[in-house]
Amino acid sequence: MNGHVKSMHFQRFMETATTLLSLLLVMAFDSSRTVAASRNQQCGDSVQKSLKLSRLLQKESVDLIKTYKASQGEMSELFCKVSVNNVPDPNISGLEPSEKIASIYTHLQEFFPHFEWVYEQQTDLQLPTSPLLSDLRRFTAGSRNLAYLIKPFYQSLFPNVPLPERGPTTLPPPQNIFQQKVYGCVVLKTFKELLSNVSRELRSLKSQVCRRRTHTNTLF
Repeated sequence: MNGHVKSMHFQRFMETATTLLSLLLVMAFDSSRTVAASRNQQCGDSVQKSLKLSRLLQKESVDLIKTYKASQGEMSELFCKVSVNNVPDPNISGLEPSEKIASIYTHLQEFFPHFEWVYEQQTDLQLPTSPLLSDLRRFTAGSRNLAYLIKPFYQSLFPNVPLPERGPTTLPPPQNIFQQKVYGCVVLKTFKELLSNVSRELRSLKSQVCRRRTHTNTLF
């Protein structure tokens, strides 16, 4: 009789333990799904902020180029059509998401010394009250903010893969006034192309990286 009672107690204990274990597994699974959903939301929000700013800058670049041309005098319509060396490539490179995001960041960084050089040149060519100068400062600040958004987004996705350092910047040699006007216009036009490419890549990355990350987190 005692053996039978012990057997029943043991059986009940095992049933209770099994129930508790099942409950814990369900809770752990739900918790992992909640964490994954939260991370996916953060990932999506980060991309959306960068995408929104890149689109805004793209619109502003159109107005900036118009202001630039209007302030350069005669033949300004031809300035952006001239070929110029030493201007960064606007095309995003890489096959994997990590490579593409890193390429976006480094390409943005490559343009900043050129923006500074264009601003210095235009400071010599324009009156201090020229709206072009204030527009250039504001546009450069917005572009830096875009790079600041891209960097933590990359680091949150790939914490163990450092961003590549920007290579040495090659600025143009001494230029005459005509060459300076052409150079500034080409820099702005090329950066506008980069912003278009950035917006396209961010739209693609939002669906690729954030959703894939959620799926991976859920599996584990």
